This record gives sequence, C-alpha cells and structure tokens, in this order.
Amino acid sequence: MKLRTATLAVSAILSVVLVALAAALAAGGPTRPKPMLSLSDPFKDVDFSALAAPAHYAARDGAQLTYRRYPPAGGLPSRGSVILVHGSSANSQSMHPLAQRFAHAGFTAYALDMRGHGASGPRGDIAYIGQLDDDLEDFVSTVQPAGPKTLVGFSSGGGFALRVAGGARQALFDNYLFMAPYTNRRAPTFRPDAGGWVSVGVPRVIALTLLNRIGITAFNHLPVLAFAINDAPRAELTPSYSYALATNFQPYEDYQRNIREIHKPAAVLAGQDDEVFVAARFAQVFTDAGRPDIPVTLVPGTGHIMLTVSPAARAAAVQAVERLDGLAGR
Repeated sequence: MKLRTATLAVSAILSVVLVALAAALAAGGPTRPKPMLSLSDPFKDVDFSALAAPAHYAARDGAQLTYRRYPPAGGLPSRGSVILVHGSSANSQSMHPLAQRFAHAGFTAYALDMRGHGASGPRGDIAYIGQLDDDLEDFVSTVQPAGPKTLVGFSSGGGFALRVAGGARQALFDNYLFMAPYTNRRAPTFRPDAGGWVSVGVPRVIALTLLNRIGITAFNHLPVLAFAINDAPRAELTPSYSYALATNFQPYEDYQRNIREIHKPAAVLAGQDDEVFVAARFAQVFTDAGRPDIPVTLVPGTGHIMLTVSPAARAAAVQAVERLDGLAGR
C-alpha cells in the first residue's frame, strides 16, 4: 500500500513537471521589445556605396554561407587578415565601416554573415549547438585567409569570438579582439535586458536548458530571444533567435573558464558610454577570471554601435590588431 502511494505521488509530481515544461515551451517565449534607436540610428549616416559584393563558401553540410572580402587599399600587399563577426540580429553589412578601415590600413578584411543571419541560411535558427563553430572552421579551411589572422567579434559576435578563443579551435587564429563582448548574464558588465536591446523568454530558456541536460534537443528551434529592431530594416535584420542559435552565439556557460583557456594574444575594446553593457567593468570580468593580462581599452565618448562606426573607435581597433600582431610575432 505504501509503495503504491509513493508511486502515485511520484507520478503526480512528474505530471506537474511535464505540464509546467509544456507550458513554458508553449507560452514562455520572448515578447517583442520597443525599438532601440541608439542601435539603429548610427547607421543612417554610413555610406554603403562601396559595400563589398557577397561571396560564398561551402559549409560541411553543403550550405552556401555568405561573406564579404575587402582587399587592402591601393593594391598593396596584405599585412594580414581580419575576420569580422557581427553582433546580434545583424549581418556582414553592419561591419562595413570597420572592414573599410582595416582595408585602408593594409589588412584584408572579411565580414561574415553568420549562419542564421543575413544571407546565410534561414534567419534566427541553426541545426545544432556548435554549428557556428563548425562553419567558422570551414570558412578558414576553404577561404584560407593569409596570416597573421585575427578574429574580431563585436557584441554577441565578441562573445562568440571569446568562445572560439578559449575553445578547442583557438589555433585557427593568431589573435583575438573582443569588441564590447557579451560574456554572461551573471557577469558584472551585464545590464538587465542588455539595456533594452533584448527580450528573453526566461521560462522557455529554463525548460530547454533542463531538456538539453538530459539529451532532448528536439525543441531547440523555438525562439528564446527577441531584439529591439525597427520595423523598417526587419527584412535585413534577424528579429529573434532560437535556443540553439542563442546558445551557440555566445561564450560557453562557464565563461570564466572560457577566458582562462585563452592561449593566444587577445584584447578587449569597448566604448566608454556603452548603453548595452557596463563598459567600466570589462576589466573586472577578465581580472575575476584570472586574466588581468588581457588589456581592456575604453574609447571615450563612444556608445555601443558607435564602437564600429566612429573614426576614433575604428582607429583604436586597427591599433589593437597591430599590437596583437606584434605579440603573435614574438
């Protein structure tokens, strides 16, 4: 009798858990936030007339993924390659000002449409967690950028660059530059909702995280993030991320270990007036992770998007890569 009672109690608890999980999966997704103009307005004054034409490479699953190549200005020999990874919701076009600045400085710049963005596959989703890492390796092996090679990631792309820099594929690049990188929701740089840029479907994230821990990934296509984009550029931007894409386009969950495992020259660049992250605490993030040797530079009077647009910030990015190349050479 006692065994039957206990079995019934366990069954009742499991039923409640399953109902809660089902409810979180069905109705626990993100809501659309109000447009954040400070992240879209800076591009109104950008001249895209010299935007590099899209090129393509084949990923291991046969998908044709998009990138743009900016050769060194004036036909000079290349000083090395800079591979640019855009921020959340964006695509290779958002890296155009930065790519031009590197090209003018004598580098070959490559701006990627990460899978799930721009012209690289269906927007907002990927097939599995880790596919972005595979795609990046396929890009390097197919396109073969000349060395020294620096991976430069901005915002969420900076978080992804950090993931690569502290992961098993870090030898793909000689240097890493993290520009206003997303690190983790528990990090001291984190602002709630990224300062208003993102809405998180917390119940769905929790449910999917629990399911993934027991090997259930069938629901990883469900959206968990929604971005504060304008109506006008929605055709160009990615309005939401699935659980798979959101999880892959950031550092590993143990972000401090991720930072400690970086064995290549690396640096951080951020705008002093960043409205998405708390820029003054980037140094603390890397110090707390045991890597105070990774330098953090703050560009005065610069917000989040302006870090990739303003002349002073772009010049600082070039200088950072030049310093990293010097370290890699030694």
